[in-house]
Amino acid sequence: HVQLVESGGGSVQAGGSLRLSCAASRYMYDNGCMGWFRQAPGKEREGVATIDTDGSTRYADSVKGRFTASKDSAKNTLYLQMRNLQPEDTAMYYCAARPGPYCVGFEWGRYPYWGQGTQVTVS
Repeated sequence: HVQLVESGGGSVQAGGSLRLSCAASRYMYDNGCMGWFRQAPGKEREGVATIDTDGSTRYADSVKGRFTASKDSAKNTLYLQMRNLQPEDTAMYYCAARPGPYCVGFEWGRYPYWGQGTQVTVS
């Protein structure tokens, strides 16, 4: 049973920072690609960052240099450190996972496992 549980969302002012966490089941943490996606009201879900089992990361152009994805194997947890947040970053953020060591980009339909989401609001 794959379980993904996000936390860490909230409300911040522009220029502020937040760190999102995603606690994953051990099997998926060790064997799956994991990623962060977001969806703003009225917009399509979009990829933010992905991280392979070897720790390789990829970022959407809109967050490069501001967001950092990382993993903590001791806690089976994926993180998204977000800095210099802007109002356009306001969205529901989701943790997602798919079997296999390497991520396949930001096509959200190819990720079968999803967390419940955590809201990020930037004013």
